[in-house]
Amino acid sequence: MKEFLLLFRGGEGDELRKSPEAWQKHMEIWGKWMGELSEQGKMLGAQPLERTGHVINGTQKIVTDGPFMEGKEMVGGYLMCKAENYDEALAIARECPILEFDNGIVEVREVASLNM
Repeated sequence: MKEFLLLFRGGEGDELRKSPEAWQKHMEIWGKWMGELSEQGKMLGAQPLERTGHVINGTQKIVTDGPFMEGKEMVGGYLMCKAENYDEALAIARECPILEFDNGIVEVREVASLNM
C-alpha cells in the first residue's frame, strides 16, 4: 500500500453559509465518508485547516501574514489515506463530499518515501 495526501480546496456553497441545518447535513456526509474509509483501514488521518496563517519566504526567512488567495485556491483541509495505486486514490477522492459543489477541488498527491 502507498500513502496519498488529499488536499481540499473550495467547496463552500452559499447554502452552507446561510443554513446551519445544511451545514450540519454536509458535515454528516463528511463523517460518513471518512468513517467508511476508517473502517476499511484506508484513512490515516484528516483535519480541517484554519483560514489564517503565516508564510515564511526566502533566505531571510521573512514572515508575512497569509496565505492570501481566492477561496477556491485556499487549502481548507487534508486527508491522508492508503491505497494500492493512483487509480484507487482517485476513486477515493471522487467520493469526497467537497465535490458536491462546483468550486470543490481535491488534489491527490502520492507521498514519496525518504531514503535516508
